[in-house]
Amino acid sequence: MSTTVESHSLKEFLIGDLFCGAGGIAEGFRQAGFRSVFGNDFDTAACRTFAENFPAAKVYDCPIQDLTAERVLSDVGIDEGELDVLVGGPPCQGFSVNAPVRSAEDQRNHLFRHYVRLVLEGIRPKMVVFENVPGLVSMGDTLHDVSEAFSAAGYRVKFKILNAAHYGVPQDRWRLLIIGTRLPELAFSFPEPKHYSTRRANFRGGGAYTFTHAIGAPADDAPLAHWLEPPLTIAEAIGDLPAVPNGGGAQEMLYDGNPTSSFQRYCRRDAGDQLFNHQGARMSPINVERFSHVPPGGSWRDIPFDLLPEGMKRARRSDHTRRYGRLDPDSISGTVLTKCDPHWGTFVHYNQDRIITVREAARIQSFPDAFRFTGSITEQYRQVGNAVPVLLARAVAQEVRAALEMT
Repeated sequence: MSTTVESHSLKEFLIGDLFCGAGGIAEGFRQAGFRSVFGNDFDTAACRTFAENFPAAKVYDCPIQDLTAERVLSDVGIDEGELDVLVGGPPCQGFSVNAPVRSAEDQRNHLFRHYVRLVLEGIRPKMVVFENVPGLVSMGDTLHDVSEAFSAAGYRVKFKILNAAHYGVPQDRWRLLIIGTRLPELAFSFPEPKHYSTRRANFRGGGAYTFTHAIGAPADDAPLAHWLEPPLTIAEAIGDLPAVPNGGGAQEMLYDGNPTSSFQRYCRRDAGDQLFNHQGARMSPINVERFSHVPPGGSWRDIPFDLLPEGMKRARRSDHTRRYGRLDPDSISGTVLTKCDPHWGTFVHYNQDRIITVREAARIQSFPDAFRFTGSITEQYRQVGNAVPVLLARAVAQEVRAALEMT
């Protein structure tokens, strides 16, 4: 697979980033030749990380409700309509199928209207890129409301549900992408998958709105155009990183070996010999003992009954399928969450009795190693888990750039 960071000597396109988080989308667009001119989020720790990695961008650490188009255009020094792309993904917890309670009345589900407000007030980008969880499709009229809001603002929109694993990310992570443009002559297409994965789209709209030919290994008689690369494995993603003890590692350290895969070379390309954020949360001795009984690809079912947490002793064997899971080096990861907690899922390193470090989680999200996360360990995990995988964002950005270059 090729994960080379592309360089562009031609026109530099400009993006602004709402709900920017640490900057996963912005990093993907940067790798496709875009320049971030501003970012906005109400998470102070994430804003600090964004500012660390995009020092030339104006960062607004405030609720989007407090932001105005006039302020942004003045601060950034651009005119109405000059911004090429406005990207953003409002908080997705209210839409997620994993949310304890999903309700159209959840106030987080209406933050997209402030995205549209900024467009109408005067930013007027050539294109908009809105991302969220696939669960938005099943939230009654929400998807229709989002699409209609952008249409009313003068943008032709279309949407697709993409799996990050199909674009070289070592993780199954489905995201809904809504793309819109106000330019009548602009034609846009979603990026074709480069890899297949075995993860089924078991959500509403999965069959209609995904690239179904990339789900499962191609058949021997599949058309040549549908022959895809295998998914990137965990060992290919993090196998070169130094071993660290439970709760150990450091915010800054040196590599102790050479990269052994193209993905690892991509991650280390601009990092020199310095490795950042290779540090993990400390687990209790009883949890470390539990980890020792779980083989690669295993889970809580492999832990002796007397060592299980009390609540899990009453669980059925079909329940909590990913709890205390150990990563399989020859497979890909499930979705990285905001807490790499063994009670939540598969976050135990494949051959070390500890949970994955922040850097390992960032690798699974396809962040390059030169991208540095700031804040506490808890804040860093949250920033990584909330991010859009970089290589997924880059694949979309390359299509957006190709469309803009034709105008």
